[in-house]
Amino acid sequence: MPPRPPSIVLTIAGSDSGGGAGIQADLKAIHSISEGKCHGCSAITCLTAQNSCGVTSVHSPPVEFLRSQLLSIEEDLYPAAVKIGMLGTQELADEVGSWLRKLKENGEKRAPFVVVDPVMITTSGHKLVDDSAKVAMIEKVFPYADLVTPNKFEAEELLGRTLCTPQDVTDGARAILAMGPRAVIIKGGHSLLEGNNKVVESEETNASVGYAQDYLLLSNEAAAEGKPVKDRARLCDGSRGVWIRNDRYDSDHTHGTGCTLSSAIASAWAMGQRERDSIGSSVGGENVGALCAMRLVDACCIAKAYVNAGIARGVQLGKGPGPVVHTGFPNSYKNFPTIELSASNTSMSPFPAMQSYHSAKSSSAAPALGRILPIVDTVEWIEQLVSTPGIEDIQLRFKDTTDYDIILDRIKRSSALCQSAGVRLWINDYWKAALEAGGCFGIHLGQEDLASCVDAGGLDLIRDAGLAFGVSTHSYSELCAALGVRPSYISLGPVFSTQSKDVKFDPQGLETVRQWRSLIPPDIPLIAIGGIGNADVAKVVSEAGAECSAVIGAVTKAADVKKAVEALNAAME
Repeated sequence: MPPRPPSIVLTIAGSDSGGGAGIQADLKAIHSISEGKCHGCSAITCLTAQNSCGVTSVHSPPVEFLRSQLLSIEEDLYPAAVKIGMLGTQELADEVGSWLRKLKENGEKRAPFVVVDPVMITTSGHKLVDDSAKVAMIEKVFPYADLVTPNKFEAEELLGRTLCTPQDVTDGARAILAMGPRAVIIKGGHSLLEGNNKVVESEETNASVGYAQDYLLLSNEAAAEGKPVKDRARLCDGSRGVWIRNDRYDSDHTHGTGCTLSSAIASAWAMGQRERDSIGSSVGGENVGALCAMRLVDACCIAKAYVNAGIARGVQLGKGPGPVVHTGFPNSYKNFPTIELSASNTSMSPFPAMQSYHSAKSSSAAPALGRILPIVDTVEWIEQLVSTPGIEDIQLRFKDTTDYDIILDRIKRSSALCQSAGVRLWINDYWKAALEAGGCFGIHLGQEDLASCVDAGGLDLIRDAGLAFGVSTHSYSELCAALGVRPSYISLGPVFSTQSKDVKFDPQGLETVRQWRSLIPPDIPLIAIGGIGNADVAKVVSEAGAECSAVIGAVTKAADVKKAVEALNAAME
């Protein structure tokens, strides 16, 4: 089978003679974050004379030269994604807008995914473009943008007003969305206190000092793409508006972060599209769930992790601030962001901690999660499993009914059985019934049920009841959302193909298990679920990094349940 070619990602931007920003940063980011899955091309809009101390001169080549560059790329290296940076003149913005319109209206090829970084103001406050160029960018380029990525000062320039509070940011995002793009992310690299003496310090504004918080808002149309359940919301659905948060590094070495972020977003999206295009093709692909599910919100989360890792490793090269470092696809929980319920949320208490079986000998007083988590749907199975040696946790789900009274009765009977046997009972999805019944140890929610629980104020009720809490994840943005609620454990699935339920995501594979383990803090156990049908499969899942395997048929279809549980536990040792 021939190797798959990389996706083409085109940057249309200015050149930084100092090498830290512009197309120099773009091409580094495209190659580094994709680890060879994307190939970077460039069309230069302007030449800058700059170093680490600042920009001293800007030269824009004739618009005809930009047109020649774009046509050359289009004819031979048609891009999957395009990042657009500095457009210094009205003529350049008009030219790029005309080219984008042609590509969007061409029915023969898929139009590229377009990210626009509206470079208008330097970090020191120097305006790089005049008002006519700004207007042309809004009128001619924004309508063809899938995402625009202004920082605080650029958003204020676009809006003609200051952003002093998180509410100002959310209102500003809606106003920019009305300018034509399908999505906007207002970057949080600058705190709300910067550049404005009128801002009153408060819990809301101070949160932007300790955290770098980006606000992402998608149109309903953009948010619907790739959504697993069309009529149900998730916390990571961009049409709700999401705050993507990292701890803020105290570093001056942030040159090129805006260029890097927008290029990383374009590249991450192109990686996902490349994987989706490979399904059923002659060259084939991994068809990995998390990569196939790489949509806009996922790409923004991955790009933020990439930039954060680059800031952490930044060093001074010249007399001024150093550039962001290019570090490869994100692989550490230390830089992976969370999706927060609000911008001012700084003191959310975590749910009761669990530790993995393997770390149970540590000094932590947290209970140790069992090596396996059987998932069953009858009280009869609960009764059988609580008397089976090696069973420490059981999850009860409900596949045959939605009747609240029936569910409540099953939970009460199951809870009594588990309590008498010293086994922990987890309830899947029906958190209200679990709270009413009492006696349960924890609650497990999928992403859609998590969102409805948050909207109903359920998280506080579950936390106040002292219950443990687990969350399912299938994609990078869902992982960020799960981390944002500070759960007791996180599950990933389906690891392998499964027939136990209608799953909206492709199998994740063992490599994603390894990746999830590196992106989740080590004090949060990782549960693998989906297609773990016997002890041999459980063993390779354990070796990939999962501390617990959620199993269904491996137990309920076993000829000898006791022996099956013993073998599964041994495999997860």
